[in-house]
Amino acid sequence: MEVLHSTVIPKVSDRLNALAESQTLEMAKKARELKAKGFDVISVNLGEPDFQTPDHIKQAAKEAIDGGFTFYTPVAGIPELRKAIAEKLQKENNLDWKAENIVVSTGAKQALVNALMSIVNKGDEVIIFAPYWVSYLEMVKIAEGTPVIIKGDLKNDFKVTAEQLRQAITSRTKAIMFSSPCNPTGTVFTEQELTQIAEVVAEHENLFIIADEIYEYINFTSRHFSIGSLDFVKDRVITVNGFSKGFAMTGWRVGYTACAKWIADACDKMQGQVTSGTCSIAQKAALAAITGSREPAQKMAEAYLRRRDLVKRLLDEIKGVKTNTPQGAFYIFPDISDYFGKKHGEITIRNSYDLAMYLLNDAYVSLVDGEGFGAPECVRISCAASDEQLTEAVRRIKVSLEKLA
Repeated sequence: MEVLHSTVIPKVSDRLNALAESQTLEMAKKARELKAKGFDVISVNLGEPDFQTPDHIKQAAKEAIDGGFTFYTPVAGIPELRKAIAEKLQKENNLDWKAENIVVSTGAKQALVNALMSIVNKGDEVIIFAPYWVSYLEMVKIAEGTPVIIKGDLKNDFKVTAEQLRQAITSRTKAIMFSSPCNPTGTVFTEQELTQIAEVVAEHENLFIIADEIYEYINFTSRHFSIGSLDFVKDRVITVNGFSKGFAMTGWRVGYTACAKWIADACDKMQGQVTSGTCSIAQKAALAAITGSREPAQKMAEAYLRRRDLVKRLLDEIKGVKTNTPQGAFYIFPDISDYFGKKHGEITIRNSYDLAMYLLNDAYVSLVDGEGFGAPECVRISCAASDEQLTEAVRRIKVSLEKLA
């Protein structure tokens, strides 16, 4: 008997086709491919601390395993972690939330998606401050919202102003979304600037703020200020944070949301249909992190500040490269548009992607173009590498840029 085989036409969903690939992950993939071929590639592309997770956090995870803490947890997180997060927010951020207002997620990325899926309806506009973290735009699309971009200028430290926000709000605006300290620019909004932004939001009923504070502990200013601490917008601020950056816990995947209970309940409902509770062992590690000493986080922040100064000084020596002075996070986001239109051999630099690929293949330095961050005139350099690697990376960049004419 003849066996008939059906032909399956490979076609992913329209939803997936509408999403862009993360530029940071794309460049990391290309760098790995070159490394596999034996090339000495210096990677300054990923937003990942180059420090080990502190020992007391690792020890807590080991104890959780040995103690048999290996079963499902409540969707919103184990009670003691939610309580500890609420206490931390009250003490350090002046956010008056209880454990019932906290939802622990598998990374801050999931916390952001939970928040958007919980409040955004199809066609709602979400204002995103640019430059922005690469995933914001795609997250809004997943929630069937419409991203609206307003851009901060390098001359203003890449900060969007309250007046820009006021002009961008329409009857369809549901939320605004930004990070401070910011990925990719290192920008840190001051209390005064955030208050002005909050005052604009307060003028519009049912307008929410999604505040991404994942880089809170990598802040070179006098102190971190949470916009959710302003009483007149408290119930409309969804604060997202996590453990990956400040505690060097990227692989542990623990983030959280702090917000009004009805939003927290919605995030719990959403998460319950996707991942359920975060890894039980990682939650115990996170509990040790948030209740333990901040000294490891402080030491890492000091190293990032030293590296920022090093990289900025070296970049400032390169003609045509313009930078701000990042006040937080561990990135520098130079404007390299002076090199657009220049050539080296058969290579023409038309945009930041071309420049990033040129530097990868000519200098063997892997950084990320600014297109995915909403700033196509820039590239992002991560300072989460050793002083020696950063010095050599910028030296190579300078040599390759000098070839362009």
